[in-house]
Amino acid sequence: MKIRFDSDYIEGAHPAIIEALTASNLEQHIGYGCDEYCERARAIVREHCNDNTVGVEFLVGGTQANVTVIDALLRSYQGVISADSGHINVHETGAPEATGHKVIALPSADGRLSARQIAECYHNHWNDCSHEHTVQPGMVYISCPAENGLIYTKAELTAISEFCHAHGLHLFVDGARLGYGLMAEGCDFTIADLASLCDAFYIGGTKVGALFGEAVVFKGEEMHRSFRYAIKQHGGMLAKGRLLGIQFSELLKGGSECLYFSLAKHADRLAAKIRSAFEKRGIRMWIPSTTNMQFPILTKKQQEFLAEKYVPEFWGRYDEEHDIVRFCTSWATKEENVDALCRDIENL
Repeated sequence: MKIRFDSDYIEGAHPAIIEALTASNLEQHIGYGCDEYCERARAIVREHCNDNTVGVEFLVGGTQANVTVIDALLRSYQGVISADSGHINVHETGAPEATGHKVIALPSADGRLSARQIAECYHNHWNDCSHEHTVQPGMVYISCPAENGLIYTKAELTAISEFCHAHGLHLFVDGARLGYGLMAEGCDFTIADLASLCDAFYIGGTKVGALFGEAVVFKGEEMHRSFRYAIKQHGGMLAKGRLLGIQFSELLKGGSECLYFSLAKHADRLAAKIRSAFEKRGIRMWIPSTTNMQFPILTKKQQEFLAEKYVPEFWGRYDEEHDIVRFCTSWATKEENVDALCRDIENL
């Protein structure tokens, strides 16, 4: 069987989560996220946020979280600004637009948005004398890390947040891979910083050790009053909600030493070993990612050689002779598999 490096959600869940789910299996609890496990998980998330006032709700997956938050925060005539490579623009089958909210995609060479870009988009709309004939920007969506593994700095996030809140735009951060970003070399922001800067963000569990689940964190009186209605309307209110609460309690308990961070750190460390192996072999990297995703630029022959044992993901054509290929580690990637890959990279 080939060793897979094409995704970070191809394994099940960390054993501690399986054990906790098994231990509670025959307990009886009220449904829909109102049980004691979910309440405990909410308290733990609020500790990480350093803010006891934020709302916390649990959904099953990333697309569900993205669509529910976007639709809950925007009016019917508003759209969401995103990088053109943003997940909501390219990998969610038009899900936000199916709810009536256009994705206003801005070009981005590195997968990130800048405050300057956002300001230009915003002002272009309002300086148009017929602006009411076009979709009104109502939200900025960014991924941390971005789709190509790059992270924002705290200063960049702060600049975006300040512009958004000075001009009535909601800021929403997709945190499907948040753990890998937080533990990446050079990351200078925390969950507490996101809680301070954003109107909504989520802590992704599906890709960082959980069987499934995303913890959505939000603030604002209207969201506190109505977000659970939006979850229900979008089919996201899991009847056996305790399954989500148990998982996030296990992942996030323990503060800075929690399982979530240690699992993400493991994946980032192994990804760095893969990057180093390619660089030592003289193979260029497409982008300087320090997260769990690495993007070497490979010839067809090099891809064929590695494909005999491994399954990475084709990311895109680079030139006539080369392609960009993604190698993605996860919370469960085995060190011996990475070591084997590194040895084979030496022989490319």
